[in-house]
Amino acid sequence: MNIKNCPYCGSRTLYILKNNYRKCKDCNKKISLNKLENDLKIIEGFCENIPALNLSKDLNMNYRTVSNRYDIFRKIIANYLEKLYYSSIQDNTSYEEFYYFNEKQLQKKNKSLYEAINIIGFYSNQRVFTLLMPSLPRPPLQDRDEDFERYLKWHKVQSQNSYKTPLKDFWSYLRENLKKYKGVTNDNFFFYLKECEFKYNFSKPICKALLKDIYFRS
Repeated sequence: MNIKNCPYCGSRTLYILKNNYRKCKDCNKKISLNKLENDLKIIEGFCENIPALNLSKDLNMNYRTVSNRYDIFRKIIANYLEKLYYSSIQDNTSYEEFYYFNEKQLQKKNKSLYEAINIIGFYSNQRVFTLLMPSLPRPPLQDRDEDFERYLKWHKVQSQNSYKTPLKDFWSYLRENLKKYKGVTNDNFFFYLKECEFKYNFSKPICKALLKDIYFRS
């Protein structure tokens, strides 16, 4: 592999070291060509929606290495999208509340909104943004208040024109994409949500270019 620009700062002034590493004159970072090549391949696989286990086999790499890199990607993507949201949200934003159930919960005959993950989606500047809301507080003694749940289903928070936006398409996209994971914990759900938001808003070529930029410069 040969590189002309530093992946961390973009400088074109690179020195070749004795161990075949490259060193950037401007940011002073040392670059392992082997690690850089692997990182680029993992970014490619992540943006192509290849599961970490499959990609580790394709690249003949340790599964934990690929999985850990995927986790890093999701965290920096979440940070990037949060900044993008606050810098671009507008007054004419459309919004809609959504209750997410995983596949196991959907198969239950009696689902409770107290088990769902509550999300609010916004549509602004031709992009979807999401925020996690607090879980619904369970009533005393864990009893279900079915009248209250029925009320919530019919009176979800939403703007008047939300049905005209891609928000409903995004909820379907989110559910379909999370199916491939054999369960996402509540603690990690936010990062998988942001991964879906990122991939929904940007085409694959743009996803790859953005992820390379924010990964190497984070």
